[in-house]
Amino acid sequence: MSDADTARRKEARKFASGRNWDSWPQYQAAAGGLQNYWYPVAWSDRLGRKPLAVQVCGLNIVLMRSRAGKPHALQDRCPHRGVRLSQGSQQFPDTLSCPYHGWTYRLSDGEMVAAITDGPDSRMCGAVAVRTYPAEDRLGLVWIFVGDRPPHPLDDQLPEELVAPPPFAVGGRIEEREGNWRLYAENGFDEGHAKYLHRTALWRIFKVMPTWNKIHIERDGRWLYRVEDERHWEADFPGLGRWTNMRWWKLKPRQMEGRMLGNTGGSAHNDPYIASLPLKGFASLSLPGVLRIAYPQFIHYEFYVPVDENRTRYVGLMVQFKRGLARLGFYLHYLTVIRWLFHGQFSGQDHWMVAETDAPPERLYRPDVSVIEWRRLFSEVDPGCGKASAQPANPTVSDRGEA
Repeated sequence: MSDADTARRKEARKFASGRNWDSWPQYQAAAGGLQNYWYPVAWSDRLGRKPLAVQVCGLNIVLMRSRAGKPHALQDRCPHRGVRLSQGSQQFPDTLSCPYHGWTYRLSDGEMVAAITDGPDSRMCGAVAVRTYPAEDRLGLVWIFVGDRPPHPLDDQLPEELVAPPPFAVGGRIEEREGNWRLYAENGFDEGHAKYLHRTALWRIFKVMPTWNKIHIERDGRWLYRVEDERHWEADFPGLGRWTNMRWWKLKPRQMEGRMLGNTGGSAHNDPYIASLPLKGFASLSLPGVLRIAYPQFIHYEFYVPVDENRTRYVGLMVQFKRGLARLGFYLHYLTVIRWLFHGQFSGQDHWMVAETDAPPERLYRPDVSVIEWRRLFSEVDPGCGKASAQPANPTVSDRGEA
């Protein structure tokens, strides 16, 4: 064995040592989701005065709108016999009645205000209530706060550039997928898979992908950033030959340079608002499972909402900062092309792999520094407010095993 091979194996052992799931007990405990966070659960325009059932962090919740248009969220279980309230209907304004015996609950506070089959003088009124959850509309989505503490403002949890943005257009997809939410976050932030798995995606069919690169992870407040140090378009593998993603019909590497934001350079065609953002890298991730990918002309967000330990509600948003007629052009482009290629086949490859992931046990390698830093975030969750601490314990960690 050569000295180079010995050095590589030594580095691999150093990097992988102690990197098993037992190293992150808080991460393991969060399989069913994190409490005291806001989660997007449905499109705002899909919610009306008919009950809508959702599940978040293993909790069954029913959503409805009041006459004033405000979303409300209640525990989806009637205390009488345990029937799902989402099977019921609105018999009186701003209430929800159980389909079994007509026990009726006020949307605003969950208090029982009528037992239809027990008459107007029922003694149960005011003696029974179902739990309610804070709910808000934002970005075209309905958000629910799940936890046992007073909710922090939703603005504190949104990506900063979406709190008070310029005019924008949004296209997206919401669907339930097999697999744990933490694994979806790891996949989205993972450096290695995109260059290989997505090389066959129709979304990338005319764009060459690098063969490999070196990265490090930087921490800025609540965000982890994936920052590129080296990029290699092709590589010679000893005893095997050369491997590259380059094909005659794809853009050449020199044409690709500068076509991505953040750690991979800028472009003369960058959206000015996106270009002005203080993003340290192309890809960033924060709790409770929010992925941000900054492209020159749009930002793609993925919210991984825990349904339970084995299912995840995937909420994918593509945001373009457009105004006027340009927004109509984006919606047309999204509905005819982007929705099917990007949020469909491209994202479907991620779904395929996460559903196939069977870990632990696992063996990590150098690019998995992104996975390791994501798991470390869980040790910083404040159980009182459900938010990671502002000051990083590890501001910069390299993928070379210099943790």
